[in-house]
Amino acid sequence: MNKKLIFLDIDGTLTPAGTNVPPESALNAIRTAQAAGHQVFLCTGRNPDMLAPVLTYGFEGAVACAGGYVFTKDRILFDCPISNKDRDLAMRLLKENGVFRTIEAVDATYGDEDLGDFLAKAGEGNSELVRWRKALAEQLNIRPMSEYDGRPIYKIVFMCSGPEQLEPARRALEKEYNFAVQEVAAHNCLNGEIINRAFDKGKGVRIVADALGFSMEDTIGFGDSTNDTEMIETVAISVCMENGSPGLKAISDLVCPAVEDDGLAWAFEKLGLLS
Repeated sequence: MNKKLIFLDIDGTLTPAGTNVPPESALNAIRTAQAAGHQVFLCTGRNPDMLAPVLTYGFEGAVACAGGYVFTKDRILFDCPISNKDRDLAMRLLKENGVFRTIEAVDATYGDEDLGDFLAKAGEGNSELVRWRKALAEQLNIRPMSEYDGRPIYKIVFMCSGPEQLEPARRALEKEYNFAVQEVAAHNCLNGEIINRAFDKGKGVRIVADALGFSMEDTIGFGDSTNDTEMIETVAISVCMENGSPGLKAISDLVCPAVEDDGLAWAFEKLGLLS
């Protein structure tokens, strides 16, 4: 069997939503696959600062910031922050329309101070909402927006009550930026991300494969959410978690048990990655 290049989303895929601790079965499967010569990368919307607790488990690197910042253990492969002009325009239009914002630099994350109050009023519905609520409640390195010092940012996360609040920013920026709204259950919150069309998780997969000399035929990707779509469409073998979105399941090659039900270990064994 050719050595494989494996990409794992974090929230809802590698870990239960809102946590940084993978199931022991997943860690055992990953370590066994690595010992067999396969390489395992994270592929996530998180910035390096927010994925740092997960990197301690020994991954070869990450496609971070939804593809805007790609790195291995010893080098940066891709680095594409939002321009200052576009950042300032997006932030102004979102604020003027009552949209709650979180911005991500490589080494820091900043959020509107009243975002926690907004989320407390929203219902349950998807892994991203759960993660952000828990992150704010536990103060996981999300600093007040008032402390933002102008350093480069790679992604803007938004939350609002309805799509009309996004329209001014969408009209101004949609040509160059994707407004990726999450699939959510019925609750009082729309959440998603503004991401430069110059990159995505799928392009990040290709950057890693090219840099490490892997054929795309030897890539495998695991995800659970609509923001994993480009990765799932790019890899040779795509896997969606049972707890994932219906849309992602429909385009994936394989659906495995949920993260809490040892899904990664099940899929690694089924795909022959443990030997």
